[in-house]
Amino acid sequence: MEVDYMIVGQGIAGTVLADHLMNDGFSVLVFDDPAYSNSSRVAGGLYNPITGRKMVKTWLADELFPYLIDYYKDLETRIGSEFLVDVPIYRPFVSIEELNEWMGKSSEPAFQPFIREVYGSSKFGKHIRDKFGGLLLNQSGYLNTGGMIESFRAYLSGKNALREQSFDPENLELKEGGVAYGAYTAGKVIFCDGPLTASNRFFSWLPLSPVKGELLYIKVSEAFEAIYNRGVFIIPIGDGICKVGATYDHINLNRMATEKARKQLIEKLDGLIDIPYEVVDQVAGIRPATKDRRPFIGIHPEHAQIGIFGGLGTKGVSLAPYFARQFVEHMTKSEELKMEANIQRFFSLY
Repeated sequence: MEVDYMIVGQGIAGTVLADHLMNDGFSVLVFDDPAYSNSSRVAGGLYNPITGRKMVKTWLADELFPYLIDYYKDLETRIGSEFLVDVPIYRPFVSIEELNEWMGKSSEPAFQPFIREVYGSSKFGKHIRDKFGGLLLNQSGYLNTGGMIESFRAYLSGKNALREQSFDPENLELKEGGVAYGAYTAGKVIFCDGPLTASNRFFSWLPLSPVKGELLYIKVSEAFEAIYNRGVFIIPIGDGICKVGATYDHINLNRMATEKARKQLIEKLDGLIDIPYEVVDQVAGIRPATKDRRPFIGIHPEHAQIGIFGGLGTKGVSLAPYFARQFVEHMTKSEELKMEANIQRFFSLY
């Protein structure tokens, strides 16, 4: 079987890249081992233009967010599924000073597209502690990552474009103008295999910094009107169930849920929420984060038929569509990649 591109991995990165290539008329073959638990399936899935403890605008927010919302909605239509949930994120203020700061920022053109309203007093006090008011965001929500991945998996299977098996880079043969893997040949192979980059003979030199993250699922009796986000995020996903996360562990890189993370999340949750809840589940995954918190995208420094699209970390839902578009145009039209994401920035390590 011969295709234009082999894609290794079908998490958020592999799914979105494969779709961009197919939508541009290229043939793909995706290799993904369904037994391998990846972070994409247990991710919070937030897309959030104002992030972090200091509440700063997300890197490239003005470019990322208009594209990602349109892209995911179009993908829903094309594959006949629903997984994008457009819902405001509410970030309670921690002080009068923070309220005053955001009152000022709300009039700045740089922030206006992302601010729905600034509240000077409690808006959601029946659910959370927000005595100083808070910031309600636009262009925000979450992606049902597991739902998207499974729907696209079925879409790939229907086109005979999926192989549910592991992919061993050691068995990849480099040929003039392409690659071969067993009975399959392609012009290029693109690795979208997340934390497995660390053991990939072609890209193990990249400074990956994987991080373990854990989430809780809680049940509440109230119907939440927004995603609450301060210290932890609380995402209502239906039937009174909410996702709560997340933790960050750079040391214990396994997929086991821990009591330590449970206690950390409950402590932060109790500082935010003001209603009873029940913990009903806990999950863990490994995020493919990088040393400089920027993606790994580009073509191998020695082998032009091998590329990587990964290192998307905690913001994969937001980053994947924009950079998949960039990468496809880079590979097919020789357009420049943003240097902050291009693996050329690490060629000195090869």
